[in-house]
Amino acid sequence: MNKFVNIVASQARKYGQREALRFKDYITGQWTSLSWISFRQDVERCAAALCEAGVAEQGKVAILTQNCPETLITHFAAFYNRAVPVPIYATSSKEEAAYIINDSGATVIMAGDQQQVDMAIELLDECPSLQLVVALDTRVKVTDLRALSWRHFLSRGAKVDDEVSMRVQERMRASHSGDLMYLIYTSGTTGKPKGVMLTHSNFEAAMMAHGMRIPVSDEHDLSLSFLPLSHIFELGWTMFCLIHGVRVAINLNPKEIQKTVKEIKPTCMCSVPRFWEKVYTAVNDNLERAKPMVRMLFKRALKVGRNRYMNYVRLGKKPPLLVEQQYKYFEHKVFARLRAAIGIERGRFFPTAGAMLSDNITEMLHSVGINIVIGYGLSETNASVSFFNATGWTLGTVGTPIPGVEVRIGEHDEILVKGPTVMQGYYNMPEETAQAIDEDGWFHTGDCGALNEQGELILTERLKDLYKTSNGKYIAPQLLETLLSQDKYVEQVAVIGDGRKYVSALIVPNFDELRAYAATARITAKSVEDLVNNVEIRKMIERRIDDYQKDLASYEQIKRFVLLPRPFSMESGELTNTLKIRRAVINKRYARLIDAMYAADFRSKNKS
Repeated sequence: MNKFVNIVASQARKYGQREALRFKDYITGQWTSLSWISFRQDVERCAAALCEAGVAEQGKVAILTQNCPETLITHFAAFYNRAVPVPIYATSSKEEAAYIINDSGATVIMAGDQQQVDMAIELLDECPSLQLVVALDTRVKVTDLRALSWRHFLSRGAKVDDEVSMRVQERMRASHSGDLMYLIYTSGTTGKPKGVMLTHSNFEAAMMAHGMRIPVSDEHDLSLSFLPLSHIFELGWTMFCLIHGVRVAINLNPKEIQKTVKEIKPTCMCSVPRFWEKVYTAVNDNLERAKPMVRMLFKRALKVGRNRYMNYVRLGKKPPLLVEQQYKYFEHKVFARLRAAIGIERGRFFPTAGAMLSDNITEMLHSVGINIVIGYGLSETNASVSFFNATGWTLGTVGTPIPGVEVRIGEHDEILVKGPTVMQGYYNMPEETAQAIDEDGWFHTGDCGALNEQGELILTERLKDLYKTSNGKYIAPQLLETLLSQDKYVEQVAVIGDGRKYVSALIVPNFDELRAYAATARITAKSVEDLVNNVEIRKMIERRIDDYQKDLASYEQIKRFVLLPRPFSMESGELTNTLKIRRAVINKRYARLIDAMYAADFRSKNKS
């Protein structure tokens, strides 16, 4: 029997009525809990209901919802049946969901809120394999006869006959490590999403490798799940927590994450760099408005914290007594209060991946006692390829490969990965699989990088994203985008330059910050368009851009830019569900503006 098939029952025997999951009640909005025993009971009922609904061994169960406990219950219930969960991003369009359901052949779809349930019901008529919709949110009104509420679905599972129960038990006993465990569809930045096939053995190897590097405590740790469980990073991290008995709090509404962090006070939480960029921006913004004495105190504290952490703790050395005494003073006066304001006063471990985080933000966070652990991975590698060790890591890297995983640098500096965590291939795509995994078993990531003398991986850019200017110089757009994303006035950036004379950028400002600046500078603006076209605002942004890129080579620097009056969005196809830029879409949609930036008469002025 697979480890993941038995984990909930095993933990229920070990922990009993102890909290397994924490979440907000759909109706009351109050935090409530699910014990390990209740978790097991719900999984058993859901498993029986799935079996009765006709889900076959290695059959597919689609899940279209924001994070909620029902998602995890469904995952484990599918494992009981040797079936395969197929997570779909809650923000997916009907066309994207239909593609995934048709490609996977899912027969049941679990849908979250009213909009998702309504979409799922429409998909019943468009997806031949789909037979049943289950509405997870108790506030949803279910009127179609082909749809059931979650409570009704579980009640059916509690009343199945002995034949169905025996069939589930037989499936559990027959499960093995070679079974397909998940179909994780990539976000599709350059084409159709691909179904990444991950087996139980892939996950078992990943959990074992992470267990050798990550110190979690079942007694003291509380993880907050807020990245989508359709994302391999959050999915893998949450599974790791459950396996180690760590309580998991689930954030339903992504827009409430800052409030949720303060309510839950997690000790650990995986996140993307954008979360920490906003923390960094908020800290600096508050500092700018603070009294001179407060600013001076914080700068002194940060200097001491940086010295202690970067020169001693990071290297596994004991700080000198004087340094430690100074740090304890500022820990009490400054750092503890700062972490409390964020909601992570008890924070111990914060894995971060999905994009690059600038070195100065990483250094600042560690200096104030926030243990950011930078890593790198893909859906195809079952999340982590590498991440920081507890000590000895180097700024500018994404750490060392996890145990059992090999990394080498191939042609064109492409990162190649090999090991037991690497996917079996792309579902229904043999040609794409052959292109991605060579005859020797090396997965070609499409990312560029290098290995330093300590064996740490340095990530530079997506191979397909590397730009070559008309002058023959290579540009890494993500590096520039990460650099500018630190600024409080910048919300989104798309760097342009492929085949062009120089580098330019499309910038979506933080409109709230821009309005605040306009008010302070007594700039009259009746609309967003007025703001982005204002000469003084453009000069201010230009000065800030120049300051960020002053240490870059001239050919790497952004020479011209346009401020856009509206953000890039998933609805417009400009962003993937993981908020990555679809460069081809942006280049096509904003072709006129981009061409204007390279026209002879362009003078740092919008022509939108």
